[in-house]
Amino acid sequence: MKKIAFFISFLAIISCSKTEIIEDEPNVDYVPLAKCVNGFADIYPCNKYDLMAHITLSDLDGSNTPSSNLSGNDSWGWTDPTTKKEYALVGLNTGVSFVDISNPSAPIVLGFLPTATVNSDWRDIKVYNNYAFIVSEAANHGMQVFDLTKLRSVTNPPQNFTAETTFTGFGSAHNIVINESKGYAFPVGTSRSGTYAGGPLFINIQNPLNPISEGGFRNYSHDAQVVTYAGPDSEHTGKEILIGSNETEIVIVDITNKANPIKLSSINYANVGYVHQGWFTQDMRYFLLGDEIDEMRFGNKTRTIIFDFSDLDNPQFSFNYFGPTDAIDHNGYVKNNTFYLANYTAGIRIIDITNIANKSMTEVGFFDTYPTNNIAGFNGAWSVYPYFESGNIVISDIDNGLFIVRKSQ
Repeated sequence: MKKIAFFISFLAIISCSKTEIIEDEPNVDYVPLAKCVNGFADIYPCNKYDLMAHITLSDLDGSNTPSSNLSGNDSWGWTDPTTKKEYALVGLNTGVSFVDISNPSAPIVLGFLPTATVNSDWRDIKVYNNYAFIVSEAANHGMQVFDLTKLRSVTNPPQNFTAETTFTGFGSAHNIVINESKGYAFPVGTSRSGTYAGGPLFINIQNPLNPISEGGFRNYSHDAQVVTYAGPDSEHTGKEILIGSNETEIVIVDITNKANPIKLSSINYANVGYVHQGWFTQDMRYFLLGDEIDEMRFGNKTRTIIFDFSDLDNPQFSFNYFGPTDAIDHNGYVKNNTFYLANYTAGIRIIDITNIANKSMTEVGFFDTYPTNNIAGFNGAWSVYPYFESGNIVISDIDNGLFIVRKSQ
């Protein structure tokens, strides 16, 4: 497996020299590293998605950690508003790697930001106003703030970066959520013995280099989504709404007034394993939730639980969607009428939700970054970032690093 990964990375480097001359041409058709043909892109099972490039954990890491001690975790993306270049921000247990994927056939690892304290298998990155905000379950890590515009001027990659500042108003955190429209960050999964018992913290990041604590909500959250509400419940239009995936239930909170957050409602469902992560549909009518343990505990196929959030004060269970494999679902994100779901051992699954109002969802493609098996285990695709205008899709894999895929032409 390691020899194959090295060979793929070597091909990606070769392709860089062949494609650099057309990098700035409009509407260029980049050549995939491996097209999806007869169900495979090289060794990776697939359906309708090509492999553009693959970068191993060792090539992403800038800490000189032996490859056997490396693991991948969360990822996010950034598009430079000035140059329009696209970048993958890839979490490792050792820190964060920054990759220019503007030419998806020849990505360039620009550099690496080491962990603020010690290594951890959990690291999360989100972006606001051209800054990356990074948290980790590493002890006393706090929130690193990194100026992404520095990536424009890297001339001799890869290089080791330093953070612009580190906010130390909390220690470890499992995850971080950002509402870009308001300029607030919400670390979640902080210490259960802290003031808010691991509930979301409210941090004003409107001046990214000077984060300011503005309170929190006392109710442990593993993950969350925060939106400026523009859905069907007109009573809450324009309010800042937090939806917490809180281990045993979903909690909906009005956090418009940071000094006085108001719990609107909560809901759970049959066969709760671990309420892990969820995302609104584009119209904010439905909420798609992943339960991280149910496949293992109850033996069901990959399950996404769909709720009707038409009334935020009275959310309703709508239906269950079951995928075709036994894999555990992890992080999922909605773009338009498509749900992109990182599915651990089964890679990412691309699901059409056009007919969700009729309680129907249909898988329309996939790319499996972990070809060994599709069992209910904790290997493979941790997260997916589908929001680049180019159609580039970033997948971070615990065992195998960064994958860039695109829909087959």
